[in-house]
Amino acid sequence: MLRKLLVLAAAALLPATVSQASYEAGDWDLNLSGSGFNGPDFDAATFSVNAQLGYMLSKPVELGVRQTMSFTDIGPGSNMAGSTRVFADYHFFLGDKGEWVPFVGANIGYVYGDAVSDTWEGAPEAGIKYFVNNTTYISLMVEYQFFFDSNSTASSALSDGQFVYTLGMGVRL
Repeated sequence: MLRKLLVLAAAALLPATVSQASYEAGDWDLNLSGSGFNGPDFDAATFSVNAQLGYMLSKPVELGVRQTMSFTDIGPGSNMAGSTRVFADYHFFLGDKGEWVPFVGANIGYVYGDAVSDTWEGAPEAGIKYFVNNTTYISLMVEYQFFFDSNSTASSALSDGQFVYTLGMGVRL
């Protein structure tokens, strides 16, 4: 499965020319991705699938919702978890054709599941989209999630957070 995904991603990078890849106000953005994350001590890992639907309020500003489902099989048993988040991202358009589109933003949402404390979370995020044609792109994003559970102070919420790395493919609709 992973080999097929890598071959598909490499094939998507082959086009010799890229059309003008730019968002416009009113565009929709659909992204499907996978991610993995680890704690601050790099001592455990989880794999996730993500779906994202965004709407371009203006050319650079996107608002949307993300749904993540995670599966962990480390330690005494396996666990399922999920998160539902809303996000806002600001896009920067580089070059004449705009095939490289970095973005920064933030998200906030709710985390729930078998082995996690159901709680609110927030995260700054940054990433880049590479358009392989006018509508299709490959994305890479990193975020640092911190949790608002009732047992933590502001400083412990930041230090007990987690990095989330996401690689995906998306389409501009």
